[in-house]
Amino acid sequence: MVAPLALIFMTQWMLLITQLCVGWHCTDCINGSAIENFSCAIYNISLMNCSWQAGKDAPGDTQYFLYWQNSRYDDVMECELYIKDENGRNTGCRFQNVRIETEKTYFLVNGSSKDSLIQSYDAYIQLYKIEKLMPPANITVNCDEIKNNCIIQWQRPQISHSNKDKCFKYKIDIKYKDNPEGKNIYTSIQEGGNNHMFQRYNTRKKCLLQMRAAGSVCFVNSAWGEWSEPVEFGNEEVSSSVWILLVVAVGTLLVAIVAILVCKRTGCWKAAFLQVPEPKNAFCGLSDNTELMDSKIQSITSDKEEITLVADILK
Repeated sequence: MVAPLALIFMTQWMLLITQLCVGWHCTDCINGSAIENFSCAIYNISLMNCSWQAGKDAPGDTQYFLYWQNSRYDDVMECELYIKDENGRNTGCRFQNVRIETEKTYFLVNGSSKDSLIQSYDAYIQLYKIEKLMPPANITVNCDEIKNNCIIQWQRPQISHSNKDKCFKYKIDIKYKDNPEGKNIYTSIQEGGNNHMFQRYNTRKKCLLQMRAAGSVCFVNSAWGEWSEPVEFGNEEVSSSVWILLVVAVGTLLVAIVAILVCKRTGCWKAAFLQVPEPKNAFCGLSDNTELMDSKIQSITSDKEEITLVADILK
């Protein structure tokens, strides 16, 4: 049972190789019909995109197909997710779960047309050389306000085929926050490690720090990767206008306090704010005792005067 299955497998394999090689060594193919500008890039650890352009002399109905072999120990596979243009022609391919090996990966793109033979394109590529490195992760900056020393700490970029810090080098750029497009105030390249110390000379300004990584040794792409998001650190400088406002406010407050103290000591506060006397109650102290009223009236009248009281009339 094993022999027939092996025979079938070998037959299919040879058939595939034969089909791929028809266009590869084709002498009757249309010149300029093979794809152009083929390129691939690996990103986010295990995702890969490949793209190409149709041959300049390829017929309008030409369709392209990509085959690849990750290593000599792997099977030849066709692209599972093609990228198409507005005419439905394959112009790229998306890959998932790509494994980066130390040896080269083989790519082959052939084409087909109803009335013509299309040239094929092939290439051997080392995948680690086309990997776009992610920025260093978890970047932090801590400064000693007394010594004015700052220490930067980070974690190496994640890649699928290495976990060693020594495989990377890092570029550090620092600018003032108020001039992010200006000249760097500090630049450094460090081999390996995950921390870096530098001297901060201006402690009155906030700064922005960015980092990116590249391969130093090992099988890591030597091209610089993506920049990290800016990391802010330091103290904000107070502008001259803010200082002027603070001085004016403090001066005004001091003048007001001195004026109040002087007025309290000299009495000018009372002169400035005279108190209005309250009106007396004209009916306050009247008594309901008629006998007391009679005695008061009699004491202020003479003997010749006769006084008739309202109270007597009422009686």
